[in-house]
Amino acid sequence: MSSGMDGWAEVAAGRRAGDARPGRQAEAPSPEIAAGAAVLGMGGCLDYEITWDSTALEALAAEHGVAAGDLERGDVIRSARELICSMLAFLRDGVGGERAVSSLDTIEEVSGHFSRRIAVGGTNVRAAIAMSRIGIPSTLHLVSVEDVFRSLLPPDVAYVCSGDGDSLNPHLIVQFPEGAQVRLGDEVIVAPRANRLIYVCDEPNARMVVDPTLGDLLESARVFLVSGFNAMVSESELRERISAMKAAITRLPADAVVIFEDAGYHLPALSEVLIEEFASSVDLYGMNEDELQARVGRDLDLDDPVVIAEALAQVASAIPSPTLMVHTAQWALAYGNEAARYRGALEGGIALAGTRYLVGDALDASAVARTRALPMRPEGVQFATEIERLLGDRVACMPTYVLDTDSPTTIGLGDTFVGGVVAALVQQARRA
Repeated sequence: MSSGMDGWAEVAAGRRAGDARPGRQAEAPSPEIAAGAAVLGMGGCLDYEITWDSTALEALAAEHGVAAGDLERGDVIRSARELICSMLAFLRDGVGGERAVSSLDTIEEVSGHFSRRIAVGGTNVRAAIAMSRIGIPSTLHLVSVEDVFRSLLPPDVAYVCSGDGDSLNPHLIVQFPEGAQVRLGDEVIVAPRANRLIYVCDEPNARMVVDPTLGDLLESARVFLVSGFNAMVSESELRERISAMKAAITRLPADAVVIFEDAGYHLPALSEVLIEEFASSVDLYGMNEDELQARVGRDLDLDDPVVIAEALAQVASAIPSPTLMVHTAQWALAYGNEAARYRGALEGGIALAGTRYLVGDALDASAVARTRALPMRPEGVQFATEIERLLGDRVACMPTYVLDTDSPTTIGLGDTFVGGVVAALVQQARRA
Protein backbone atom coordinates (compact mmCIF):
# COMPACT_ATOMS: atom_id res chain seq x y z
CA MET A 1 0.00 0.00 0.00
CA SER A 2 1.06 3.60 -0.45
CA SER A 3 2.56 5.79 2.23
CA GLY A 4 -0.87 7.39 2.59
CA MET A 5 -1.74 4.53 4.93
CA ASP A 6 0.29 6.28 7.66
CA GLY A 7 -2.17 9.14 7.57
CA TRP A 8 -5.06 6.69 7.53
CA ALA A 9 -3.87 5.17 10.77
CA GLU A 10 -4.44 8.61 12.27
CA VAL A 11 -7.89 8.78 10.70
CA ALA A 12 -8.88 5.44 12.18
CA ALA A 13 -7.52 6.42 15.61
CA GLY A 14 -9.23 9.81 15.50
CA ARG A 15 -12.78 8.59 14.92
CA ARG A 16 -15.07 8.64 17.92
CA ALA A 17 -15.62 5.29 19.57
CA GLY A 18 -19.15 4.05 19.05
CA ASP A 19 -19.87 6.14 15.96
CA ALA A 20 -20.71 2.95 14.09
CA ARG A 21 -20.53 -0.79 14.50
CA PRO A 22 -20.34 -3.38 11.75
CA GLY A 23 -23.31 -5.62 11.31
CA ARG A 24 -26.81 -5.35 9.93
CA GLN A 25 -29.95 -3.39 10.69
CA ALA A 26 -32.33 -3.95 7.80
CA GLU A 27 -35.24 -1.67 6.98
CA ALA A 28 -37.12 -3.87 4.52
CA PRO A 29 -38.73 -1.98 1.66
CA SER A 30 -42.35 -2.66 0.84
CA PRO A 31 -42.77 -5.25 -1.95
CA GLU A 32 -44.19 -2.74 -4.41
CA ILE A 33 -41.12 -0.52 -4.01
CA ALA A 34 -38.56 -3.31 -3.78
CA ALA A 35 -39.89 -4.77 -7.00
CA GLY A 36 -39.11 -1.48 -8.75
CA ALA A 37 -36.38 -1.20 -11.29
CA ALA A 38 -33.53 0.62 -9.51
CA VAL A 39 -31.26 -0.40 -6.65
CA LEU A 40 -28.75 2.28 -5.70
CA GLY A 41 -25.72 1.55 -3.52
CA MET A 42 -23.67 1.54 -1.55
CA GLY A 43 -23.42 4.15 1.26
CA GLY A 44 -25.04 7.39 2.36
CA CYS A 45 -24.64 10.12 4.92
CA LEU A 46 -25.83 13.40 6.34
CA ASP A 47 -24.26 16.50 4.83
CA TYR A 48 -23.49 19.82 6.43
CA GLU A 49 -23.90 22.18 3.47
CA ILE A 50 -22.33 25.49 4.49
CA THR A 51 -23.38 28.80 2.98
CA TRP A 52 -20.40 30.40 1.25
CA ASP A 53 -19.10 33.34 3.30
CA SER A 54 -15.79 34.91 2.25
CA THR A 55 -15.75 37.11 5.35
CA ALA A 56 -16.06 34.14 7.69
CA LEU A 57 -13.32 32.27 5.83
CA GLU A 58 -11.04 35.32 5.92
CA ALA A 59 -11.56 35.56 9.67
CA LEU A 60 -10.77 31.86 10.14
CA ALA A 61 -7.65 32.17 8.01
CA ALA A 62 -6.48 35.16 10.04
CA GLU A 63 -7.23 33.40 13.32
CA HIS A 64 -5.09 30.42 12.26
CA GLY A 65 -2.33 32.48 10.66
CA VAL A 66 -2.92 31.17 7.12
CA ALA A 67 -0.98 32.89 4.32
CA ALA A 68 -1.16 32.37 0.55
CA GLY A 69 2.01 30.29 0.63
CA ASP A 70 0.44 27.81 3.06
CA LEU A 71 -2.32 26.63 0.73
CA GLU A 72 -2.31 22.90 -0.02
CA ARG A 73 -5.24 20.65 -0.91
CA GLY A 74 -3.84 18.06 1.49
CA ASP A 75 -4.30 14.32 1.83
CA VAL A 76 -5.61 13.53 5.31
CA ILE A 77 -6.79 16.72 7.04
CA ARG A 78 -5.63 16.66 10.67
CA SER A 79 -6.65 20.08 12.04
CA ALA A 80 -8.89 23.08 11.49
CA ARG A 81 -5.92 24.98 10.06
CA GLU A 82 -5.25 22.25 7.49
CA LEU A 83 -8.93 22.22 6.55
CA ILE A 84 -8.90 25.99 5.97
CA CYS A 85 -5.72 25.71 3.87
CA SER A 86 -7.30 22.90 1.84
CA MET A 87 -10.53 24.83 1.17
CA LEU A 88 -8.56 27.86 0.00
CA ALA A 89 -6.25 25.78 -2.21
CA PHE A 90 -9.21 24.21 -4.00
CA LEU A 91 -10.82 27.64 -4.38
CA ARG A 92 -7.59 29.09 -5.83
CA ASP A 93 -7.43 26.25 -8.38
CA GLY A 94 -11.16 26.30 -9.17
CA VAL A 95 -11.49 22.52 -8.88
CA GLY A 96 -13.63 20.21 -6.79
CA GLY A 97 -12.50 17.28 -4.68
CA GLU A 98 -12.94 15.10 -1.63
CA ARG A 99 -10.61 14.72 1.34
CA ALA A 100 -10.50 12.66 4.52
CA VAL A 101 -10.57 14.38 7.91
CA SER A 102 -9.05 12.69 10.97
CA SER A 103 -11.66 13.92 13.47
CA LEU A 104 -15.33 14.85 13.41
CA ASP A 105 -14.44 17.63 15.85
CA THR A 106 -12.54 19.37 13.04
CA ILE A 107 -15.59 19.29 10.78
CA GLU A 108 -17.77 20.65 13.60
CA GLU A 109 -15.26 23.37 14.50
CA VAL A 110 -14.93 24.79 10.99
CA SER A 111 -18.53 24.37 9.85
CA GLY A 112 -19.74 26.08 13.03
CA HIS A 113 -18.37 29.40 11.71
CA PHE A 114 -20.79 29.33 8.75
CA SER A 115 -24.53 29.15 8.24
CA ARG A 116 -25.31 25.58 7.28
CA ARG A 117 -28.17 23.34 6.29
CA ILE A 118 -28.46 19.61 6.87
CA ALA A 119 -29.15 17.39 3.88
CA VAL A 120 -28.77 13.74 2.98
CA GLY A 121 -25.78 12.88 0.81
CA GLY A 122 -23.99 10.18 -1.10
CA THR A 123 -24.17 9.71 -4.87
CA ASN A 124 -26.80 7.00 -4.58
CA VAL A 125 -28.92 8.93 -2.08
CA ARG A 126 -28.94 12.21 -4.01
CA ALA A 127 -29.62 10.26 -7.21
CA ALA A 128 -32.58 8.53 -5.54
CA ILE A 129 -34.04 11.84 -4.34
CA ALA A 130 -33.71 13.39 -7.80
CA MET A 131 -35.39 10.35 -9.34
CA SER A 132 -38.20 10.53 -6.79
CA ARG A 133 -38.90 14.13 -7.81
CA ILE A 134 -39.72 12.94 -11.34
CA GLY A 135 -41.73 9.94 -10.21
CA ILE A 136 -39.15 7.12 -10.31
CA PRO A 137 -38.98 5.12 -7.04
CA SER A 138 -35.87 3.24 -5.96
CA THR A 139 -34.32 1.16 -3.20
CA LEU A 140 -31.10 2.22 -1.48
CA HIS A 141 -28.33 0.12 0.02
CA LEU A 142 -26.95 2.06 3.01
CA VAL A 143 -24.26 1.47 5.63
CA SER A 144 -25.51 3.92 8.26
CA VAL A 145 -28.75 5.68 9.11
CA GLU A 146 -30.33 7.76 11.88
CA ASP A 147 -33.58 9.62 12.49
CA VAL A 148 -32.76 12.88 10.68
CA PHE A 149 -31.59 10.89 7.65
CA ARG A 150 -34.80 8.86 7.69
CA SER A 151 -36.94 11.99 7.89
CA LEU A 152 -35.28 13.47 4.80
CA LEU A 153 -35.84 10.48 2.51
CA PRO A 154 -38.87 10.67 0.18
CA PRO A 155 -41.58 8.07 0.94
CA ASP A 156 -40.99 6.23 -2.36
CA VAL A 157 -37.30 5.64 -1.55
CA ALA A 158 -36.92 2.40 0.41
CA TYR A 159 -33.68 1.12 1.90
CA VAL A 160 -31.76 -1.65 3.55
CA CYS A 161 -28.93 -0.76 5.93
CA SER A 162 -26.00 -2.96 6.89
CA GLY A 163 -25.16 -0.89 9.99
CA ASP A 164 -25.84 -2.26 13.48
CA GLY A 165 -27.48 0.67 15.24
CA ASP A 166 -27.84 4.32 14.29
CA SER A 167 -24.77 6.49 13.68
CA LEU A 168 -24.08 10.13 12.81
CA ASN A 169 -21.03 10.97 10.69
CA PRO A 170 -21.77 14.24 8.88
CA HIS A 171 -19.82 15.22 5.75
CA LEU A 172 -18.83 18.84 5.24
CA ILE A 173 -19.93 20.16 1.83
CA VAL A 174 -18.48 23.44 0.59
CA GLN A 175 -19.86 25.15 -2.52
CA PHE A 176 -17.95 28.19 -3.76
CA PRO A 177 -19.13 30.45 -6.61
CA GLU A 178 -17.10 31.59 -9.59
CA GLY A 179 -15.29 34.80 -8.71
CA ALA A 180 -15.38 34.18 -4.93
CA GLN A 181 -12.60 36.22 -3.30
CA VAL A 182 -10.77 35.65 -0.01
CA ARG A 183 -8.13 38.10 1.19
CA LEU A 184 -5.04 36.65 2.88
CA GLY A 185 -2.96 39.57 4.05
CA ASP A 186 -1.91 41.51 0.97
CA GLU A 187 -3.01 38.78 -1.46
CA VAL A 188 -6.47 37.95 -2.77
CA ILE A 189 -7.44 34.38 -3.72
CA VAL A 190 -10.02 34.28 -6.52
CA ALA A 191 -12.02 31.24 -7.68
CA PRO A 192 -11.73 30.87 -11.48
CA ARG A 193 -14.91 28.77 -11.55
CA ALA A 194 -17.64 27.45 -9.25
CA ASN A 195 -17.13 24.04 -7.65
CA ARG A 196 -17.79 21.94 -4.59
CA LEU A 197 -15.65 20.23 -1.92
CA ILE A 198 -16.37 17.29 0.38
CA TYR A 199 -14.64 16.61 3.71
CA VAL A 200 -15.31 13.26 5.37
CA CYS A 201 -14.72 11.41 8.64
CA ASP A 202 -17.08 8.46 8.37
CA GLU A 203 -16.33 5.01 9.76
CA PRO A 204 -19.37 3.19 8.27
CA ASN A 205 -18.57 4.42 4.76
CA ALA A 206 -14.90 3.61 5.27
CA ARG A 207 -15.84 -0.01 6.01
CA MET A 208 -18.79 -0.28 3.56
CA VAL A 209 -20.32 -3.50 4.93
CA VAL A 210 -22.55 -5.18 2.30
CA ASP A 211 -26.01 -6.17 3.50
CA PRO A 212 -26.77 -9.88 2.96
CA THR A 213 -30.15 -9.03 1.37
CA LEU A 214 -28.54 -7.20 -1.58
CA GLY A 215 -28.83 -10.22 -3.86
CA ASP A 216 -32.54 -10.52 -3.03
CA LEU A 217 -33.09 -6.89 -4.05
CA LEU A 218 -31.23 -7.32 -7.32
CA GLU A 219 -33.40 -10.21 -8.53
CA SER A 220 -36.04 -7.74 -9.74
CA ALA A 221 -33.78 -4.78 -10.56
CA ARG A 222 -33.31 -3.33 -14.04
CA VAL A 223 -30.48 -0.99 -12.98
CA PHE A 224 -27.92 -1.38 -10.17
CA LEU A 225 -25.84 1.68 -9.31
CA VAL A 226 -22.58 1.13 -7.40
CA SER A 227 -20.83 4.11 -5.79
CA GLY A 228 -19.17 5.23 -2.59
CA PHE A 229 -16.13 2.99 -2.22
CA ASN A 230 -13.75 5.95 -2.40
CA ALA A 231 -13.79 6.40 1.40
CA MET A 232 -12.55 2.86 2.16
CA VAL A 233 -9.16 2.46 3.85
CA SER A 234 -8.52 -1.29 3.94
CA GLU A 235 -7.53 -3.25 0.84
CA SER A 236 -8.55 -6.58 2.38
CA GLU A 237 -12.00 -5.24 3.31
CA LEU A 238 -12.42 -3.71 -0.15
CA ARG A 239 -11.70 -7.07 -1.78
CA GLU A 240 -14.22 -8.73 0.55
CA ARG A 241 -16.89 -6.16 -0.33
CA ILE A 242 -16.26 -6.55 -4.05
CA SER A 243 -16.59 -10.32 -3.73
CA ALA A 244 -19.94 -9.92 -1.96
CA MET A 245 -21.18 -7.49 -4.64
CA LYS A 246 -20.11 -9.74 -7.49
CA ALA A 247 -22.02 -12.63 -5.91
CA ALA A 248 -25.12 -10.43 -5.57
CA ILE A 249 -24.84 -9.23 -9.18
CA THR A 250 -25.20 -12.79 -10.46
CA ARG A 251 -28.85 -12.59 -9.39
CA LEU A 252 -29.65 -9.62 -11.64
CA PRO A 253 -31.83 -10.22 -14.70
CA ALA A 254 -29.71 -10.87 -17.78
CA ASP A 255 -30.54 -7.55 -19.43
CA ALA A 256 -30.04 -5.38 -16.33
CA VAL A 257 -27.45 -2.58 -16.38
CA VAL A 258 -24.74 -2.23 -13.74
CA ILE A 259 -23.38 1.31 -13.41
CA PHE A 260 -20.30 2.27 -11.44
CA GLU A 261 -19.74 5.93 -10.60
CA ASP A 262 -16.14 6.88 -9.84
CA ALA A 263 -15.06 9.41 -7.20
CA GLY A 264 -12.01 10.98 -5.58
CA TYR A 265 -10.36 8.20 -3.61
CA HIS A 266 -9.01 9.03 -0.18
CA LEU A 267 -6.44 6.29 -0.76
CA PRO A 268 -5.75 6.29 -4.53
CA ALA A 269 -4.20 2.80 -4.56
CA LEU A 270 -7.61 1.32 -3.71
CA SER A 271 -9.06 2.73 -6.90
CA GLU A 272 -6.76 0.43 -8.84
CA VAL A 273 -7.85 -2.54 -6.72
CA LEU A 274 -11.47 -1.79 -7.54
CA ILE A 275 -10.73 -1.55 -11.26
CA GLU A 276 -8.77 -4.80 -11.16
CA GLU A 277 -11.45 -6.72 -9.25
CA PHE A 278 -14.73 -5.16 -10.29
CA ALA A 279 -14.61 -3.09 -13.49
CA SER A 280 -15.16 -6.09 -15.74
CA SER A 281 -18.49 -6.72 -13.94
CA VAL A 282 -19.74 -3.22 -14.80
CA ASP A 283 -21.67 -2.26 -17.96
CA LEU A 284 -21.17 1.49 -17.63
CA TYR A 285 -18.18 3.02 -15.80
CA GLY A 286 -18.85 6.71 -15.06
CA MET A 287 -16.70 9.65 -14.01
CA ASN A 288 -16.71 13.43 -14.05
CA GLU A 289 -14.14 15.73 -15.65
CA ASP A 290 -11.97 15.91 -12.50
CA GLU A 291 -11.82 12.13 -12.29
CA LEU A 292 -11.06 11.82 -16.02
CA GLN A 293 -8.14 14.23 -15.65
CA ALA A 294 -6.90 12.38 -12.58
CA ARG A 295 -6.98 9.13 -14.55
CA VAL A 296 -4.82 10.51 -17.35
CA GLY A 297 -2.58 12.48 -15.00
CA ARG A 298 -2.90 15.87 -16.69
CA ASP A 299 -5.23 18.80 -17.25
CA LEU A 300 -7.37 18.49 -20.37
CA ASP A 301 -8.92 21.01 -22.72
CA LEU A 302 -12.52 19.86 -22.43
CA ASP A 303 -13.47 21.70 -25.61
CA ASP A 304 -10.89 19.87 -27.76
CA PRO A 305 -12.33 16.64 -29.22
CA VAL A 306 -8.89 15.36 -30.27
CA VAL A 307 -7.55 15.74 -26.73
CA ILE A 308 -10.61 14.06 -25.22
CA ALA A 309 -10.53 11.23 -27.77
CA GLU A 310 -6.93 10.49 -26.81
CA ALA A 311 -7.81 10.61 -23.11
CA LEU A 312 -10.74 8.24 -23.59
CA ALA A 313 -8.54 5.72 -25.37
CA GLN A 314 -5.98 5.94 -22.57
CA VAL A 315 -8.54 5.43 -19.80
CA ALA A 316 -10.40 2.66 -21.65
CA SER A 317 -7.15 0.72 -21.99
CA ALA A 318 -6.90 0.63 -18.19
CA ILE A 319 -10.56 0.03 -17.28
CA PRO A 320 -12.04 -3.26 -18.57
CA SER A 321 -15.67 -2.12 -18.64
CA PRO A 322 -17.54 -2.27 -21.98
CA THR A 323 -18.50 1.40 -21.88
CA LEU A 324 -17.06 4.51 -20.23
CA MET A 325 -19.27 7.46 -19.32
CA VAL A 326 -17.83 10.94 -18.79
CA HIS A 327 -19.95 13.89 -17.68
CA THR A 328 -18.84 17.52 -17.61
CA ALA A 329 -20.43 20.97 -17.48
CA GLN A 330 -20.14 21.16 -21.29
CA TRP A 331 -21.15 17.69 -22.46
CA ALA A 332 -21.63 14.06 -21.49
CA LEU A 333 -20.57 11.03 -23.49
CA ALA A 334 -20.48 7.26 -23.59
CA TYR A 335 -17.44 5.58 -25.14
CA GLY A 336 -17.19 1.94 -26.16
CA ASN A 337 -18.75 -0.66 -28.39
CA GLU A 338 -22.19 -0.13 -26.80
CA ALA A 339 -22.06 3.68 -26.68
CA ALA A 340 -25.21 4.19 -28.76
CA ARG A 341 -27.25 2.25 -26.20
CA TYR A 342 -26.80 5.07 -23.69
CA ARG A 343 -27.56 8.17 -25.76
CA GLY A 344 -31.01 8.62 -24.22
CA ALA A 345 -29.61 8.01 -20.74
CA LEU A 346 -27.00 10.74 -21.27
CA GLU A 347 -29.71 13.22 -22.22
CA GLY A 348 -31.71 12.21 -19.16
CA GLY A 349 -28.74 12.87 -16.92
CA ILE A 350 -28.01 16.23 -18.57
CA ALA A 351 -31.62 17.39 -18.26
CA LEU A 352 -31.92 16.42 -14.59
CA ALA A 353 -28.55 17.90 -13.58
CA GLY A 354 -29.19 21.06 -15.57
CA THR A 355 -32.50 21.50 -13.79
CA ARG A 356 -30.88 21.13 -10.37
CA TYR A 357 -28.30 23.74 -11.39
CA LEU A 358 -31.14 26.16 -12.18
CA VAL A 359 -33.68 25.47 -9.42
CA GLY A 360 -31.87 23.44 -6.72
CA ASP A 361 -34.23 21.47 -4.52
CA ALA A 362 -37.27 22.78 -6.43
CA LEU A 363 -36.50 20.18 -9.11
CA ASP A 364 -39.58 18.40 -10.45
CA ALA A 365 -40.89 17.04 -13.75
CA SER A 366 -42.24 20.39 -14.94
CA ALA A 367 -38.90 22.09 -14.23
CA VAL A 368 -37.12 19.35 -16.19
CA ALA A 369 -39.47 19.95 -19.11
CA ARG A 370 -38.57 23.65 -19.04
CA THR A 371 -34.88 22.78 -19.08
CA ARG A 372 -35.37 20.54 -22.10
CA ALA A 373 -36.90 23.50 -23.94
CA LEU A 374 -33.69 25.51 -23.57
CA PRO A 375 -31.11 25.72 -26.38
CA MET A 376 -28.02 23.56 -26.15
CA ARG A 377 -24.61 25.15 -25.68
CA PRO A 378 -23.19 25.92 -29.14
CA GLU A 379 -19.70 24.90 -28.01
CA GLY A 380 -21.09 21.61 -26.76
CA VAL A 381 -22.95 20.98 -29.98
CA GLN A 382 -19.76 21.58 -31.95
CA PHE A 383 -17.75 19.34 -29.63
CA ALA A 384 -20.30 16.51 -29.86
CA THR A 385 -20.40 16.72 -33.65
CA GLU A 386 -16.62 16.65 -33.97
CA ILE A 387 -15.91 13.86 -31.49
CA GLU A 388 -18.59 11.66 -33.06
CA ARG A 389 -16.98 12.33 -36.45
CA LEU A 390 -13.60 11.33 -35.01
CA LEU A 391 -14.70 8.20 -33.17
CA GLY A 392 -17.75 7.07 -35.12
CA ASP A 393 -19.96 4.47 -33.47
CA ARG A 394 -17.62 4.15 -30.49
CA VAL A 395 -18.94 7.37 -28.97
CA ALA A 396 -22.31 8.95 -28.25
CA CYS A 397 -22.04 12.54 -27.06
CA MET A 398 -24.71 14.97 -25.89
CA PRO A 399 -24.15 18.70 -25.24
CA THR A 400 -25.49 20.39 -22.12
CA TYR A 401 -28.10 23.14 -22.12
CA VAL A 402 -27.55 26.88 -21.91
CA LEU A 403 -28.15 27.51 -18.20
CA ASP A 404 -28.48 31.08 -16.96
CA THR A 405 -29.13 31.87 -13.30
CA ASP A 406 -27.79 34.24 -10.66
CA SER A 407 -27.97 31.54 -7.97
CA PRO A 408 -26.69 28.24 -9.37
CA THR A 409 -26.65 25.04 -7.35
CA THR A 410 -23.42 23.07 -7.80
CA ILE A 411 -23.76 20.68 -4.87
CA GLY A 412 -24.96 17.28 -6.06
CA LEU A 413 -24.87 17.98 -9.80
CA GLY A 414 -22.88 14.85 -10.62
CA ASP A 415 -25.12 12.76 -8.36
CA THR A 416 -28.21 14.23 -10.01
CA PHE A 417 -26.76 13.49 -13.44
CA VAL A 418 -26.34 9.86 -12.41
CA GLY A 419 -29.93 9.83 -11.14
CA GLY A 420 -31.07 11.08 -14.53
CA VAL A 421 -29.11 8.33 -16.27
CA VAL A 422 -30.63 5.66 -14.02
CA ALA A 423 -34.14 7.10 -14.43
CA ALA A 424 -33.83 7.10 -18.22
CA LEU A 425 -32.66 3.48 -18.24
CA VAL A 426 -35.54 2.48 -15.97
CA GLN A 427 -38.00 4.20 -18.30
CA GLN A 428 -36.44 2.48 -21.30
CA ALA A 429 -36.79 -0.90 -19.56
CA ARG A 430 -40.44 -0.17 -18.79
CA ARG A 431 -41.16 0.71 -22.43
CA ALA A 432 -39.40 -2.43 -23.59
